[in-house]
Amino acid sequence: MINFHGTILQETTKLSIYNRGFAYGDALFETIKVLKNNILFWEDHYFRLMASMRIMRMDIPMNFTMEFLEAEILKILEATNLQNTSARVKLVVYRNEGGLYLPDSHAIHFIITAKSLENDWYSFKDDLYEVDLFKDYFIAPGLLSTLKTNNKALNVIGSIYAKENKLQNCLLLNTEKQVVEALNGNIFLVKGNTIKTPPILDGCLKGVMRKQLIDIIASVSDYTFIEASISPFELQQADELFITNVIVGIQPITKYRKKSFTKEVSSLLLDRLNEKIKMN
Repeated sequence: MINFHGTILQETTKLSIYNRGFAYGDALFETIKVLKNNILFWEDHYFRLMASMRIMRMDIPMNFTMEFLEAEILKILEATNLQNTSARVKLVVYRNEGGLYLPDSHAIHFIITAKSLENDWYSFKDDLYEVDLFKDYFIAPGLLSTLKTNNKALNVIGSIYAKENKLQNCLLLNTEKQVVEALNGNIFLVKGNTIKTPPILDGCLKGVMRKQLIDIIASVSDYTFIEASISPFELQQADELFITNVIVGIQPITKYRKKSFTKEVSSLLLDRLNEKIKMN
């Protein structure tokens, strides 16, 4: 089942071939974790979506309030019998069809889908997780690179490259050859008592989980947090690397080329993350 602009329909519902999300990538999306009808970090998702719609020059309907979209998410969870478990929700907003590159209208429609997740809480991953740099294509820093749009060709090709080379993920570089993020999340580096992540200006996604981790790190007195560019050279000098997104939480990286990493900080922060969720 899907929530198609407020109406529950079968997944076999067909979109027009002139849909602008399909034809031009003229669409935004939020991937959201829901735990027993509790939409995690909903305020952050909502305000990121509103800011992204403004950047994309999409009209924001008067009824597009936090309460309205929350009700629409809960509607699809009920329709798919996922209200008493954990679920991965995808909210897609696309500009109405019409026009070529220049749209005929800035009005929008939305689609919400939901799928079940295995784990309610974020769990610590102890398996091998090897990454390398993906250097075939680069991220151009700017506001558009911080948005979750349907233009994800780099991530698709990078994911194929990772599979072909028996890697669990790849790290992406910007046009200045700085490490920006992973294929599916933000990157954090630990060296001594300093935890570092690239700034938004370097071109990384303005991740919702990234924001949560920055807030949590600020409460851990043993560590200093900085937002600063990361060079490829620093990766092999790090004590620890980990990736963050709202579905996995924190994914420790165990190996980059010949360097292996510890997991103490990612384990500590994961515990703090679950505590934060339970308190809310």
